[in-house]
Formats: sequence, C-alpha cells, structure tokens
Amino acid sequence: MILVTGSAGFIGANFVLDWLAEHDEPVVSLDKLTYAGNLENLTSLNGDPRHLFVRGDIGDAGLVGELLAQHRPRAVINFAAESHVDRSIRGPEDFIQTNIVGTFHLLEAVRAYWSGLADGEKTGLRFLHVSTDEVYGSLAKGDPAFSETHRYEPNSPYSASKAASDHLVRAYHHTYGLPVLTTNCSNNYGPYHFPEKLIPLMIVNALAGKPLPVYGDGQQIRDWLYVKDHCAAIRCVLEKGRLGEVYNIGGWNEKANLEIVHTICALLDELAPNPLRPQSSVLITYVQDRPGHDRRYAIDARKIERELGWKPAETFESGIRKTVQWYLDNREWVRNVQSGAYRQWVEKNYAGRA
Repeated sequence: MILVTGSAGFIGANFVLDWLAEHDEPVVSLDKLTYAGNLENLTSLNGDPRHLFVRGDIGDAGLVGELLAQHRPRAVINFAAESHVDRSIRGPEDFIQTNIVGTFHLLEAVRAYWSGLADGEKTGLRFLHVSTDEVYGSLAKGDPAFSETHRYEPNSPYSASKAASDHLVRAYHHTYGLPVLTTNCSNNYGPYHFPEKLIPLMIVNALAGKPLPVYGDGQQIRDWLYVKDHCAAIRCVLEKGRLGEVYNIGGWNEKANLEIVHTICALLDELAPNPLRPQSSVLITYVQDRPGHDRRYAIDARKIERELGWKPAETFESGIRKTVQWYLDNREWVRNVQSGAYRQWVEKNYAGRA
C-alpha cells in the first residue's frame, strides 16, 4: 500500500482517484482538511475497501508514525502544502509551519520507519516529494526554461517555503540515505481545483456574472500542465525514478494569463451561452498586480521524457476544454466549496486592487 499526504487537495485528490482507477494497491490518505482540503473530492471512494482516509497533520509525528507502523506502506507521496502565493503574502506563517516544519516532521517519521525495516523492505521504500517550479524564481522573456540544475531563487513566502522543503528532502537523502525522489511541476489545472487560482476563479466568476480580475497587464506567462498528466508523471517517477534525483514536470504550454482568460471566456460562450451576456470577455477587469509577481515560468521537461519515457498526453486546448466542461457539470461541487470563509478571502484579496 501507499500513503498519500494532502490527499483531499486539488492535485492529491486527483492522484488518489487516478491511482485507484489504475491500481488495486490500497491507499491511506492523510489530510489536515484546511480551507482547500475538501473531502467531497474523494466521495466517489466512499465504501471502497482500498481507500482509508485519516484526518491529520503531517506535522503530527506521532500520528504519522502510527500510520506508518500500522499500515507499512512501500511509498509515501507528499502533496501536503500551503500553495497559494497571495495567501502567503498576507499570512506567511502557515506556509512556514506546513511546508517547512511539517515536511521536517514528516521526514523524521519516515526516516524512523525506514530505519526499522528489514533490508529488503528498506531497499524498496520511496519518499516522493511534490514541489513546484516557483522555487526557481522568475524568467525573462528569452531565458531558457527551468531545468533540474537551475539555481533556486524563490520570490514569495510560498516559493521560499517550498524551496526550503526541497532542500530538507535532498539533505535527508545525502545525510541519512533516505530513498527520496523530488518532482517540480508547472502550473496545474483541471478537475477539483479550488477556485482561488486563476483558471477555476475565472470559470466560476464568469458563470456568476462577476468581474474576472486580471493582475497588472495580464502578460505573466506560465507553463500549464493538466493535472491528470501530472498524476501520470508522478506514478512514472515513483516506479522508475532514480533515487535522490529531481524531475521537472511540465506541459510544454507557455501561455500568458490574459490569453488563458480569453480562452476560458470563449469556451464558456460556446458551451454555456448566456443570452443576457453575449460575450464573457466583457467581464475582464484589470486590477493592481500582486507584490513580487514573477513574470514568467517555463519548465524544461526533457529529463523525465528522456530517462523515464513520460510526456504529457493533453494539449492545452484539449485539457482546458475538459476542465471547463467539468466545472459546468459539477456546479454543486463549486457551490459547496464557496463557503463564507472562501468568499471573505476573495473579497479581502481583491479589495482595493481596482
């Protein structure tokens, strides 16, 4: 069996769902269920004997140790993280506690478990740490994409906390021999994405007839990766990755934010036309840019393709269409995640940016 942390979040939930669609190997899920952790993401697994959900914090070394001792997983996949840059700017402490201190306690618990295994089991264990391209900083327009050897230059409390966690994982491999793997992914999108991030926020706001807030000039460029492609890449790294190595995972889809928003508007006008508003793009509103906003990210994903044979199956055009359709088909999920706390956060974050 495997242990997956952060399993009720966006990428973690997609990974668990895809894993159990592809494998019969059981999963123990661990999630603290903060604002973005949503058990509704996993409701299709209710009653499935292959899946056990446990509410808890990766920083709770006692709980993690008990789960490891009881279930004896062959792999731990760590998705648990605070991940929204804007939230990290307004409240960095949660990011320090979860992404750095939490990862440290998780590593310590896994190291203790691994040290007590028999030699054959010890050789087979894997700790896979899921990270972000934001640890590399920002690229100028003509700069080459981020490779695995690119220098770390994080520019937000979020990316700095993830960079620190990456360094801890690396250190536990080189110091203690812990069998680790690290992946650094580009911007994910797809089903179950909490609507504070660009793509789901634009979809749900447009459907509600609300403004579509675009930071600055909207020309910030990101490499977009469909979440199910990301999940397939993680399974590939877990199966075939070389211990201690880092693998960058990207979609080969560099797009400016404003282009993304216009694409979403066009798809919504096609798939869910609104006679009261012929064009969703009239809702686009330019707002004050966020502090320290990185201009461009781009992932060089040639290493994982060359060494492990993985490359994305979706183009951006196919992936974004599937994503928009998913939100149209799952409006109850959207209503349920838009709690009072979420609405208060959106109002607070975008207040005064006009």
